[in-house]
Amino acid sequence: MEIKTRQGINDARQLGYGKFAILGIQHLFAMFGATILVPALTGLPVSTTLLFAGLGTLVFHAISKGIVPAFLGSSFAFIGGYLSVKQMGMELGMSETLALGYACLGVCCAGLCYFVMAALIKWFGSKRVLTFFPPVVTGPMVIAIGLTLSGSAITNCTSNWLLAIVAIIGVIVSSIWGRGIVKIIPILLGVVVSYVLAAVMGEVDFSSVSDAAWFGLPFSRETSVLAVFDNLDSTLLVSSIIAIVPIAFATIMEHIGDMCAISSTVGKDFLDKPGLHRTLVGDGLATSLASLFGAPANTTYGENTGVLNLTKVFDPAVIRLAACLSIVLSFCPKFACLIGLMPAATIGGVSLILYGMISAVGVRNLVESAVDFSNSRNVFVAALILVLAIGVKYGAGDSVAIGSIHLSGLAIAAIVGIVLNAILPDKLGMKVKSFHGKEKN
Repeated sequence: MEIKTRQGINDARQLGYGKFAILGIQHLFAMFGATILVPALTGLPVSTTLLFAGLGTLVFHAISKGIVPAFLGSSFAFIGGYLSVKQMGMELGMSETLALGYACLGVCCAGLCYFVMAALIKWFGSKRVLTFFPPVVTGPMVIAIGLTLSGSAITNCTSNWLLAIVAIIGVIVSSIWGRGIVKIIPILLGVVVSYVLAAVMGEVDFSSVSDAAWFGLPFSRETSVLAVFDNLDSTLLVSSIIAIVPIAFATIMEHIGDMCAISSTVGKDFLDKPGLHRTLVGDGLATSLASLFGAPANTTYGENTGVLNLTKVFDPAVIRLAACLSIVLSFCPKFACLIGLMPAATIGGVSLILYGMISAVGVRNLVESAVDFSNSRNVFVAALILVLAIGVKYGAGDSVAIGSIHLSGLAIAAIVGIVLNAILPDKLGMKVKSFHGKEKN
């Protein structure tokens, strides 16, 4: 895929510190809904999730030399693994919290797989490894990421279509017709307008906010993996590792797709500089650290990539500000409660746009890379990636079970796409462009 220079703001502080702060808040709102949804679905603590979303992002930026504008939030890929191990533990008479500790140990081991992949890339070179991930594979994968997420956005919208539509209109109007600061914070404005309307309509009950404390520690020993070692069940530990570690293959593919999407959005090849091995290590370390303290696995967030694409402000410092805000807010249960009361329809309306933009970036990757779809082998590769990713998501209950291992649609699609691209011959002998824009036969 050929990277073209994008017109954007690479130093948001040139806009002034007031606008800089608002941009950081916007990125915080963009990640918040999806990030807290994972603990809501699995039973993991919300405050710990916010803390390690922020810390994980800062760790990622430190390792990737601070030049990649990526935010790390809760990964949806491991939800099946969490639920599976939790069920196994509870069947053995464990509490839900303790069973989730075993799942977190499995996720911690999965995070270490990133280090193995990073070592291979460092040893053999990213260009050689990336021959297995050409645009005909990564483009459809990025498209599939957005489309598979779209279902959750629609589900949220259906709870109140009026609020969802108001959020969508707020984003579109601010982005297209807005001037000055309004034009670069459309997501935040869409959320605020819809939230205020919900409050006026009586759709939000704020009584629980007054009962929440202003300050509280975001983690405890009981929710960390330390509790597992008080009375270790080695059989469940091994089962957890076997069930969860293979999911890392899918999340590594997702990471590569996200790096391609961010590179295309910003107009810089982050797979070359700072290097895919560095971003993988940053993502893997963030995941392992979060898991040790009982937080969900981390992953680079497409929602924030959508914000980058919309605002054209590419300064990584804005992302780091959002990370710091997430850390601060993790110590405030009252704020977490206030944000948690945000109507699902408001989140759905904003997510609908952001998820669509992720898919649009994938389409742009294919176009700019000049992938030739008159070549049948390219059609087969792209078609099977899209159909498998979306079909498994909406036709097989999110994943396919192979024994105790659950593979998501994205994981299956990635495996099939990579294998087909490697074994199917290019009968027409067409020249295709690699990610770095070089032609090869």
